[in-house]
Amino acid sequence: MTYLNLINAVLRRLREDQVTTVDESDYSKLIGDFVNDALQSVESAWDWTVLRNTYSITTVAGTSTYTLTGFGTGSKILYVHDETNNRYVHQESLQRIREFALGTDNAQGTVSYYAIEGVDSNGDAQIRFYQTPSAVQNLSVYAVKRDASLSLDSDSTLLPTKPVIQFAFAYALRERGETGGQSAAEQLIFAQEDLRNAIALDANLHPEELIWNVV
Repeated sequence: MTYLNLINAVLRRLREDQVTTVDESDYSKLIGDFVNDALQSVESAWDWTVLRNTYSITTVAGTSTYTLTGFGTGSKILYVHDETNNRYVHQESLQRIREFALGTDNAQGTVSYYAIEGVDSNGDAQIRFYQTPSAVQNLSVYAVKRDASLSLDSDSTLLPTKPVIQFAFAYALRERGETGGQSAAEQLIFAQEDLRNAIALDANLHPEELIWNVV
């Protein structure tokens, strides 16, 4: 659903006239802000399937740190896999990786661990590996990439739209007071229920992430 569609869906619930562009009025701009607030709330609530992405890294011998272009700082790494050697790359604390690098066991070799080390000038996270690669390795970084805020009429989201609309409506009610006898607190309960239902449906695609097995 597009940004404009989401705004109009909220305006209809507020019994306001729909708009033809998101910047048509000060009020439509305000509703747009509430839509983006709602999007952030919904996307942060669960590692949605539609937000999962893969970043491919081809290592360079002697280089330990790489930029995850477009990753930003709000995204989340699920796991890293070494495609060249068919093995997992385990997460370690940055402090521990730095200790490894400063120690005597600092020869270049096969990547075994990773940690996030700061951001680059574009605001994208940088990933650091240990050991420093001694040769080309093809690594896959499986991650949840959070969307940027919507701004244009045609900008869209793949997130479940019902909870987004319901939360944006609740935020709008809180700003203006109740409408049609419905309070912001009451609407927020509906929004949270829709979010729980959407998460439950999406979680069915990833049962392995919710079930713990004793080995």
